Amino acid sequence: MTETTQAGTRVQKKFKMGPVAIIGTLFFIFGFITWLNAVLIPYLKIACELNNLEAYLVATAFYIAYFFMAVPSAGVLRLTGFKNGMALGLVVMALGALVFIPAALTRLYWVFLTGLFIQGAGLALLQTASNPYITVIGPIESAARRISIMGICNKFAGAIAPLILGSVALKNADKIKADLLTMSTPDKIQLLDQLATRVIIPYILIMISLALLGVFVYYSSLPEIDTDKEDNKLALENGNKTSVFQFPHLLLGVLTLFFYVGAEVLAADSIILYGTSLNIPLSVSRFFATCTMAGMIIGYTVGIITIPKYMTQPNALKYSAILGIIFSLLIHITSGYYSVFSLAILGLANALVWPAVWPLALANLGRFTKIASSLLIMGIAGGALIPLLYGRLADIFTPQQAYWILIPLYLFILYYAVSGHKVGRKKI
Repeated sequence: MTETTQAGTRVQKKFKMGPVAIIGTLFFIFGFITWLNAVLIPYLKIACELNNLEAYLVATAFYIAYFFMAVPSAGVLRLTGFKNGMALGLVVMALGALVFIPAALTRLYWVFLTGLFIQGAGLALLQTASNPYITVIGPIESAARRISIMGICNKFAGAIAPLILGSVALKNADKIKADLLTMSTPDKIQLLDQLATRVIIPYILIMISLALLGVFVYYSSLPEIDTDKEDNKLALENGNKTSVFQFPHLLLGVLTLFFYVGAEVLAADSIILYGTSLNIPLSVSRFFATCTMAGMIIGYTVGIITIPKYMTQPNALKYSAILGIIFSLLIHITSGYYSVFSLAILGLANALVWPAVWPLALANLGRFTKIASSLLIMGIAGGALIPLLYGRLADIFTPQQAYWILIPLYLFILYYAVSGHKVGRKKI
């Protein structure tokens, strides 16, 4: 029998470390799967002979699944509950990893993209369940702190994932790129086919791990959260609400997450190709995504120490946006490794945006929490569209000039931090 707890906004329950550890493991999985894209983009660009725009379809196929699957995920969670929904999400992700085997054997780009979309669909369900779960399992005032702990799990995985897959998929990549320029067509096809098969064993291991973790979560003692109940004051405040679209602070939060995820994914997934555009060898630039993740881990650590004792969640968001604007400008006024470092250090600026936006956007939602969470998850689609726009701009102009799109993204995040999260919201 599972334990059920109430998730009204003003309820402050003590929570056990066991569930937090399980959710932390899930966030580790999010990070590992998600940030493999940083390696898949340059890898598939070589293996499938793509331009910049085509290469960034990796991010599009993965993150667009959040847009299409977030609302259906809320419906699934109403039927399954949070725990069983998480287990199902892991199984779906395992199926997506399985698709990489025929993709690698045929070297068909659309099959790779199909596998990525399925993985994204599983993650949409997993994140629709886990993010509100960790937000409401304890006091709302310290939600950003708990999400920061989850973020460290996520970004630690994100730091090691590119190193592990990169050591396999991008091994001798500089030599392969040089050899392809002088090879005959039959030899070129043979080499590219061999390159494509490098991901088979890693993704078989990923598939097995995801399936086993799904079974573990299904049989775990993870308590269920009831987000449909509200305390009396919150029920009175929301009594005349009939739709989640009647909460402007939530809708602005969705747009904020859309812009934020676009900026975060762009910073992490484009940095390897950006390094190569500056004539930095792939043997060196494949480590750059890990630097971005390291910056995020530092940012999350700051959040754990300072929120809410020394810094409020809105202020954490405001400072993050300001740093994002500064570092984005530095990408353009510096060059070489300094410009790459300016892009990598955006990880520090990005770290506390996600933890801060979730509690601000979900504040006082009560029985609307599940559907509101699905809308917030839809905001992850920013990771599908903004990198794709960057890829197109990089083909038209230069990869460095294309980073100007970051400035308006951080300006909107700053707006939400200062006043957007208060729009239409009454204090309870």
